[in-house]
Amino acid sequence: MEEVIKNLKVMYTEEQIQERIKELAKEIDNDYIGKELIIISVLKGAIFFTVDLVKRINIPMSIEMMQVSSYQGTQSTGNVILKRGLDIDISGKDVLIVEDIIDTGYTLQYLKEYLQTLNPNSLKIAVLADKKERRKIDVKIDYTGFEIENKFIVGYGFDIDQKYRNLPYIGYIEE
Repeated sequence: MEEVIKNLKVMYTEEQIQERIKELAKEIDNDYIGKELIIISVLKGAIFFTVDLVKRINIPMSIEMMQVSSYQGTQSTGNVILKRGLDIDISGKDVLIVEDIIDTGYTLQYLKEYLQTLNPNSLKIAVLADKKERRKIDVKIDYTGFEIENKFIVGYGFDIDQKYRNLPYIGYIEE
């Protein structure tokens, strides 16, 4: 761990992250006035972002979890695997997918197509980090925390082989 931490540079501080999340929560509240929202957090990475986001959302909502995987180490495999589906019916409901990052777009495209088959009333996507340089599939993102450079990020839910998620900031590995 020490070697990774030693080479880690801060991209966004804990304070910057929290301030941006407050702004996103206000946008979501305004967009869903008079509606009830189902928030689907994509495990494991988005859990930090989801928790802080929902604490600031004031409209009626519920939280669900899904788990998908497309990464091994620091690289996306491009092969998305559904590890945990939904426990509820989202048909006719307003749904917001909350994901930690979009880079290639494979995972979010897969999730969006899958959830559309369940007939939600609306389906939007919120991501904390958008790595546009790596995009292979164009996926519409409705709420973006930060647009980031093509760097491998760690902390605040982002991991390397399931480690370092607990750092309170978002850092990148200096190469």
